[in-house]
Amino acid sequence: MDDDQTDAEAIGEDARLSRLNERLDAARQREQGRKPAPDREKSDANYRLGNRVLAELIGGLVGGAFIGWVIDQFAGTRPWGLLVMLFVGIGVAFRNIIRISSGRS
Repeated sequence: MDDDQTDAEAIGEDARLSRLNERLDAARQREQGRKPAPDREKSDANYRLGNRVLAELIGGLVGGAFIGWVIDQFAGTRPWGLLVMLFVGIGVAFRNIIRISSGRS
């Protein structure tokens, strides 16, 4: 038996595990060199775009519901003003989201 295997057995480690860990470390280093670094600016731009889409959707729903509620309070058409304006708000929100996705801010 050679000394490396005896030392590893004395410590309680298996020499095969330490060689496997060395090979895994080498593979990780090769993989890190192969993968490009993440593009931080593109990630931030996508995050901002997602937030804008979410804001449009929530804003359309809340805005339409609020305007419909106000119409119902003054016209006494409860719940039709709220329902109609809620659907109008959803339509406006989807139209804005489509405009954002097609590149026409």
